[in-house]
Amino acid sequence: MNKQSQKNNTKPASNKNTFIFGSYPNLKKSKIDYGKLTIEALNRATREFYTAKELAEKLRVNIMTIYRYIEAKKLKAYKFGKEFRIDKKEFDSFLSKAKTNGKQN
Repeated sequence: MNKQSQKNNTKPASNKNTFIFGSYPNLKKSKIDYGKLTIEALNRATREFYTAKELAEKLRVNIMTIYRYIEAKKLKAYKFGKEFRIDKKEFDSFLSKAKTNGKQN
């Protein structure tokens, strides 16, 4: 028991209905009623994201190129403060659209 619950003579909060975002340790625990948990909510909780820097390294381009793709709405991203996060599925979709068929214009 923690000090707070010892002072109040109460039990510590149960973790029964707590869903933890395992791959993101800095996020706080979110309470979700498991009766209403949908596949979509579970998918959102387990998504993988890239940073602009990671994508720039992966594609071997300058980070400004990634920012320009985001600004031109060629690459969809989420903005948290000053940082962008790109969903892995969105990146895969972006790559498939950029794929050429071998012919030059």
